[in-house]
Amino acid sequence: MAHTIHVDIVSAEGQIFSGEANQVFVPGSQGELGIYPRHAPLLTTLKPGDVRVHVDGQEEQVFYVGGGALEVQPHQVTVLADTAARARDLDEAAALAAKQRAEEAVRSRGDKVDVAAAQAELLRAVAQLRAIERMRKKSR
Repeated sequence: MAHTIHVDIVSAEGQIFSGEANQVFVPGSQGELGIYPRHAPLLTTLKPGDVRVHVDGQEEQVFYVGGGALEVQPHQVTVLADTAARARDLDEAAALAAKQRAEEAVRSRGDKVDVAAAQAELLRAVAQLRAIERMRKKSR
């Protein structure tokens, strides 16, 4: 593969992916970023969402990240995630339950710290559900 970029996705639990890709899409704090080989150097934070890794001739691989940081060099992409999982390994029932709990906590309007924590949990749960849905669409 002449035009690839090396991708590493790691979290505190360990490395979840390491390999070559033609394209990588990540949930940057200011919006989705598309990264290709020979991309300009970049450092940014990530919000909860899905990381999609494309390799020509192969099925897209989808990963969930719960936030973190991204470093891009011309031939290397490193995702340092707070939490990370392959989309196929996510528990949809648990994500739906977490979403419901977070929505209830936001509606109850407890103290500001509780509401902020509930909103953050809601973002993570919704991001997990999106990653699951994206994975399902790819396997159809």
